[in-house]
Amino acid sequence: MATSTQYAPAERQMKTTVFNQNKLFTENELFSEIANSVSQMLVVLNKQRQIVYANNYILEAFGFKDLDNYAGRRPGELLDCVHASQSSGGCGTTQFCKTCGAVNAILEAQTGVQSTKECRIETRSNDAIDIQVRATPFNANGEEFTIFVVTDISNEKRRQVLERVFFHDVLNSAGGISGLSNIIGEISDPEELASIASMIHKSADDLISEIQLQRELSAAERGEIELNYANVSSFSILSGVADLYSRHEVTKGKRIVIGEKSEDFILSTDAVLLKRILGNMTKNALEASTPNGTVTLMSVKLKDKNKFSVHNENYIDSLTQLQLFKRSFSTKGKGRGIGTYSMKLFGEKYLKGKVGFESTPENGTTFYIELKE
Repeated sequence: MATSTQYAPAERQMKTTVFNQNKLFTENELFSEIANSVSQMLVVLNKQRQIVYANNYILEAFGFKDLDNYAGRRPGELLDCVHASQSSGGCGTTQFCKTCGAVNAILEAQTGVQSTKECRIETRSNDAIDIQVRATPFNANGEEFTIFVVTDISNEKRRQVLERVFFHDVLNSAGGISGLSNIIGEISDPEELASIASMIHKSADDLISEIQLQRELSAAERGEIELNYANVSSFSILSGVADLYSRHEVTKGKRIVIGEKSEDFILSTDAVLLKRILGNMTKNALEASTPNGTVTLMSVKLKDKNKFSVHNENYIDSLTQLQLFKRSFSTKGKGRGIGTYSMKLFGEKYLKGKVGFESTPENGTTFYIELKE
């Protein structure tokens, strides 16, 4: 039955057809023996990207007892991808699927070539997994299929990204301290010496902040953060973030303001974690802003939730929008995607809120977090 799609074809085979396709593999003892000997998730997909066979690894991992549990589903639906339920066409048919390594590997395999890609699956339970997929074209009884193997590389990806970001930022801060300290002996003017000392102090603070962020992210990934809830004023949160970043190097030539329509109210939250989230939003907004640009912080009380937002005047292109919040994606270069990822991790997994953004050429970009009362 045909349905709408924004990317890959949405059509599916009837379940009776899928069941018949399954027999091509379950009745092939050699194929089943090989498929069940690997310690990875392995499925066979038909031309409509539907699962017609799954190995024992999947049956055990998901607790499936029979064919009816998985037959006809697509990989994203099996892995509970958040985007697979956002379209009537299912997995592969939303605009987000355009950048999905899994569906793109399958589509390439359907042209007759083996394809290996990586992708990040965000699940409906607000978890996420990094996977490597390998799609291989396969012919059975004159029909075209794809052997699709999934390897969980979440731990490896987490370690790689956190290490890249940590060492990059720590080396920058340490390099600044080293450079400034090397010229102290050459300076005799007291005012200039005081200025250099102030810069060294700031760089040392930045170094400590980076080490603390690394520790927080590692703890957050392991689920070990302990929250400290207390009543706090929304204006105190905004003022704290504004004061912190008004002295930041990235603010040079730009302004941070608290919006005139902001509301001051009391909420119960972990103030340190909320400031960390809004701080990342503010830093990203400042980096995206042009010289003389303005970044606006807001807090408003809605019907059953409290909303904090950070706005800048620049627009995020549509392709970049599709990849925001992914752990390793950044417009700043490889391994720099921690800022937006940590917003999502801290804001949704720990503060149980909703983190999102809106971006249009007319209105610029607003990142926000909504917290339930």
